[in-house]
Amino acid sequence: MIDPVFLFVFAGLFSPGPNVLMLTASGARFGFRATVPHIAGVVIGVGIIAALTGAGIGAVLAVRPGLERVLQMVAAAWILWMAWSLWRSSAGHRDTRARPFRIHEAVLFQAVNPKVWAVTLAAASGYASGLPPLGEAARLGLIFAGLNLFVCLFWSAAGALLSLLLSRPEAWAIFARIMAVLLALSAIMVFF
Repeated sequence: MIDPVFLFVFAGLFSPGPNVLMLTASGARFGFRATVPHIAGVVIGVGIIAALTGAGIGAVLAVRPGLERVLQMVAAAWILWMAWSLWRSSAGHRDTRARPFRIHEAVLFQAVNPKVWAVTLAAASGYASGLPPLGEAARLGLIFAGLNLFVCLFWSAAGALLSLLLSRPEAWAIFARIMAVLLALSAIMVFF
């Protein structure tokens, strides 16, 4: 029988959110191979956040609501900035200055990614195994990183396949703007 935490984590990570939208857009814009560092950074960063949550950082956030508000504001600002950048990219699909996320950028983004925090906090509180904090941190970190690898590979490949349909500048503009609007809307999740 499959441990329910695996199904919860998979559903939480696979459903659309900032990472899914950005990886799909990166796959479409830069191709799968160029998106691999972004994938690696997301997997590493999500694993770290899950491990920290399993180790008990969620309790710290619960007693420090001011810290949570700061994280929410930074997350919303960063997501809106990325949405604006994606919106502007529609005019210059082949802009030579544009590039996919580097590993460290994707890792750092996870620290303010509201969806990752929501899913990891829910998993830590709802699917705890009773292990000591370091054991729970390792368990959740490995579950999240392992499942997220497949999620990231899927969405990046889907974006790369979409690029075949986006060869015309008009098609790219429509795709980029839809993804930018969805990304901007995901910033609202930060406050719930």
